[in-house]
Amino acid sequence: MDIFRLSFALILIAAVAISTFFRSRARRSEAIPRAREGKGLLLLRLAVALPFLAGLVAYAVEPRWMAWSAVPLPPPLRWAGVGVGLASLGLLLWIFRAIGPNISETVLTKSDHQLVTHGPYRWVRHPLYTVATAALLSLGLIAANAFILLVGLLLFAGIALVIVPREEAQLIDKFGDSYRQYRRRSGAFLPRP
Repeated sequence: MDIFRLSFALILIAAVAISTFFRSRARRSEAIPRAREGKGLLLLRLAVALPFLAGLVAYAVEPRWMAWSAVPLPPPLRWAGVGVGLASLGLLLWIFRAIGPNISETVLTKSDHQLVTHGPYRWVRHPLYTVATAALLSLGLIAANAFILLVGLLLFAGIALVIVPREEAQLIDKFGDSYRQYRRRSGAFLPRP
């Protein structure tokens, strides 16, 4: 196994393990079924996420399965992907610790949902989406794979254009002016200048 494939597998496994650990802990307080979001959103998530996950697993298991979308990236760019991927792991821990039991796998808020404005949420409303996108794009760089890179960008576009507006509407319904004020002083995906 070459160093890039090993780095890819370790970062992917670590990111999934971090997410699974914190999400399973948060589900103990309240789990919101994805079906409550509606079939359209569920189908959209599946249409993008399943091919992407299949591509990630295919590369990790046997890179030749994804050779059809390989791109000749120079090693320094692939190493930059490793660096971003490793940094993303630390940031994921920080984000999940900050949001705690408020993490939801849907755009809906929990009955005892709290407005989180500390940790990375002090500056950014959706740091999990930012860091998850960076981690996924880092995997595309490490794998030197156009499919993984392009679908990672497509995932982010879907999050920015479909998921976030619905999620923020729910947060405004739940927290009203407190969330509106928070929105004015924080960036959606990156800190405001």
